[in-house]
Amino acid sequence: MSHAVPDNFGGLPRRFCDYRTARIAVLPVPFDKTSTWGKGADKGPAALIAASRQVEWYDCETGVEAHRHGIATLAPVRAATPEAMVRAVRARTARLFDDGKFMVLLGGEHSVSAGAIEAHAARYPGLSVLHLDAHSDRRDRYEGSRFNHACVMARAQQTVDGRVVSVGIRSMDASELPSVDPKRMFYAHRLRRDPDWVLKAVRLLTKDVYVTVDLDVFDSGLMPSTGTPEPGGLDWYQVTDLLREACARRNVVGLDVVELCPNKTNRAPDFLAAKLVFKVLSYKFK
Repeated sequence: MSHAVPDNFGGLPRRFCDYRTARIAVLPVPFDKTSTWGKGADKGPAALIAASRQVEWYDCETGVEAHRHGIATLAPVRAATPEAMVRAVRARTARLFDDGKFMVLLGGEHSVSAGAIEAHAARYPGLSVLHLDAHSDRRDRYEGSRFNHACVMARAQQTVDGRVVSVGIRSMDASELPSVDPKRMFYAHRLRRDPDWVLKAVRLLTKDVYVTVDLDVFDSGLMPSTGTPEPGGLDWYQVTDLLREACARRNVVGLDVVELCPNKTNRAPDFLAAKLVFKVLSYKFK
């Protein structure tokens, strides 16, 4: 008898990964066409899924085994251009809604979030976006494209009429300042001086929330495996405290985790990314 671990998110047996019965769908989008420094985000989804097979299914903090709700791992979305990728992700996300699934998108560079946010905004009027990132990503156009990874939150703000709350930001270009709402921008250097920042951020969110996590929101010592690492980032508990409160106080309707650039000599960041997905699912389905 074979004891091989199944090749899906979490290494789940068939009864927990059947698309027909699963409440959760994991959608890999291995796209890395517009990243501007470190390449390799297209390898991120596969590395995250591989690491997820080493994560314990039981979550100590919540007492939840989220996999019991069913987690189906889907075929990857592939596209040749940013525009085609956005269209493909938007269409695939809409189909998942029709099938009653909670979507977890795995990037890929951060541009992959744009189509998912568009689809969620069409399904949930009044949607807001909780954006965890080192970078503000609010350039209107970069290197000739409006769907560059540096533009994803500019597109999101247009999609949800400005209802974006950004957390962990510590890098931006001066040209982005006119599109920044200071009340909705939680700069990393201010968080350590404000014990109430988590609740302040959550209170700015509307009832229905899409969460997008660029892994460079974490400090680069904890998460070096990204294309554009930045020092001075958040730690594990700052990020999970925010996500726990968002799930407890709002209706989180979708999630993406992006910008993992795996390093074969250091698997710890891959595992962090995989455990983060399990953690959000534990909060969501608690």
